[in-house]
Amino acid sequence: MRLVLASNNAKKLGELGQLFAPLAIELVTQGSLGVAEAEEPHHTFVENALAKARHAAAATGLPAIADDSGLCVDALGGDPGVQSAVYAAFTPEPGQDRESHRRAQDAANNALLLQRLSGVADRRASFVCALIALRSADDPQPLVAFGRWHGEVLQAPAGEGGFGYDPLMFIPALGTTVAALPAATKNAHSHRAIAAAQMLSLMRDAWHL
Repeated sequence: MRLVLASNNAKKLGELGQLFAPLAIELVTQGSLGVAEAEEPHHTFVENALAKARHAAAATGLPAIADDSGLCVDALGGDPGVQSAVYAAFTPEPGQDRESHRRAQDAANNALLLQRLSGVADRRASFVCALIALRSADDPQPLVAFGRWHGEVLQAPAGEGGFGYDPLMFIPALGTTVAALPAATKNAHSHRAIAAAQMLSLMRDAWHL
């Protein structure tokens, strides 16, 4: 089965490609098929993932899969939530490439999160991933998987790997931040890995893969 990933993120393609390796699925990005990214106007991860999957399926006529993910901090009422990637107001420098822009946005997001948690004792948080798969844009039975990876927000970044909030997210069960984990360990334990494991089971059962 050829499955369209409703994202143009090469890292996400590689990560999900490995997670779905047990199934006979060819995963391709929507960008490689000329499909622009969808709007994400909703307040929940599930609604945004569904909107992205429907957009990709409608544009390509193929089954589609989409995820929406982010960081939810207990003491902030679940923020940054669906706004995780654009939590801090940020204007890119003229001529700045996509990767440089992402790194600068990440740094601004982390700084704002630390500012809003200044003096807050409860640092509990979770990385959250909603993963949705559709056979067609009007599929009445979308497959929905959800993963949570529990941790705590540190007072300062630690670790050189990962992206986004990884340097601030300490995972007690692993004794380190996400940014300090080897890629293979992160992929085995992450919120996306938890959701993907659920999705594998759902696809086998509902789609007979």
